[in-house]
Amino acid sequence: MAAVPADLTIEELAAESGMTVRNIRAHQARGLIAPPEVRMRVGYYGTEHVAALRLIRELQDDGFNLAAIQQLLSNRERTDERFARFRASLTRPADAERPQTFTAAQLRERLGMSGTEAEQLLAHAQRLGVLVYLGEQRYEVPSPSVLALAEQAVASGISLAGAVDAFERTQEHIDAVAAAFVRLFVADVWREFEHAGMPIERWPGVNEAIDRLRRLATAAVSAAFERRLSARIDDAFELDPERA
Repeated sequence: MAAVPADLTIEELAAESGMTVRNIRAHQARGLIAPPEVRMRVGYYGTEHVAALRLIRELQDDGFNLAAIQQLLSNRERTDERFARFRASLTRPADAERPQTFTAAQLRERLGMSGTEAEQLLAHAQRLGVLVYLGEQRYEVPSPSVLALAEQAVASGISLAGAVDAFERTQEHIDAVAAAFVRLFVADVWREFEHAGMPIERWPGVNEAIDRLRRLATAAVSAAFERRLSARIDDAFELDPERA
């Protein structure tokens, strides 16, 4: 494949990559990107520079500081695969569910929805990420277990609209809990690994720590919720003994 000529000035590179000229110069000084091709005292950049800057931004968005990014990029061929596995462990647990696809009619039948209520609930579920619209009245369910829970709620006499609202409120609180566990991982595991220079032999241990964090957080949330739910049920019926 023929090499793509470097024809972007640093200002054009900044516009293409979404970074400032100052940041580009700083990244170049740190050795994070290759130097430009100089012609007539003007530096020109190519597509590989755009790709490198976008990768740096992506890594920064993932929480990596510049020192860690420099370490990752300094041995790119050996690091890419390890980093890919690490990112996969962050974003998708080993026992993740397989998404399933349903038509709108199938969802209405399974959940007992009809008319305008069905359209509103389907739209609400999309906003929550419970459903993903694929077009042609077809929906992907990323987590089929959530759909099964909704069916059980309806079968128990709970309205589907009420169950969806409860799920939305639960997600808001779960986000805060998840953030707390991630902060613990970063403070107690990742920072020490990062300061040690991210040695090759310790990458598997970091991946295992992520898996343990998932299981610990899930068990902690489940146990705490079960305890608080029981307390709330007791409180509710103590206020109205006749209902008990």
